[in-house]
Amino acid sequence: MEARIDRVTGAVNTWIVGDDEEVIVVDPGESAQEVLLAIGDREVAAVICTHGHARHVAAAFEIAKRDEAPVALHPADRLPWRDAHHSAQPDIDMEEGGIFEVADISLEVIATPGHSSGSVCLYCEELGVVFTGDVVSAAGPVPHDGYFNDFARQLSSIGSGVLTLDGQTRVLPGHGEETTVATLERRFDSWVTAGPEGLLGRSGGDTD
Repeated sequence: MEARIDRVTGAVNTWIVGDDEEVIVVDPGESAQEVLLAIGDREVAAVICTHGHARHVAAAFEIAKRDEAPVALHPADRLPWRDAHHSAQPDIDMEEGGIFEVADISLEVIATPGHSSGSVCLYCEELGVVFTGDVVSAAGPVPHDGYFNDFARQLSSIGSGVLTLDGQTRVLPGHGEETTVATLERRFDSWVTAGPEGLLGRSGGDTD
């Protein structure tokens, strides 16, 4: 069976990756009910959080427990994770180069800190996509609560972790519509020039 990607749009984009038998959930969001409805009777193999901010991870355990699936997070994001889950800990500490497999495809962990200390992207070569969480969206680097945690580091992660992929790679972010690596590459210099103050001043930008 051929792998596919489904999207559940709420406070954040939740991405469901897999086939008719099993899936991985990327960024479970806040509403387990809507995500589980989209999953249907497929088995949840894992729930992966690209970073620890509450709006992206609140439903993680509720979705995972149906099929006793593990929940994955980069250990550097344990602090923001506690806002949603207190003392409950994820099952898997993700690291650079880690691999998750589902439906004959692989998701590779790319460490991309900046938006948060433990932000990651997930690259799937077979499907030609990268899940970027809040590292970058079509509108640019994504701030958190009205500010950038580490703007320079976030730009560096975009350059080294996202823009080095093939230009036709689809970028599936935590907020907003998809774009491509080539499109982000064309916009990158404008983000550098604008700086954090300039990007925060633009109306309609994504924020988490």
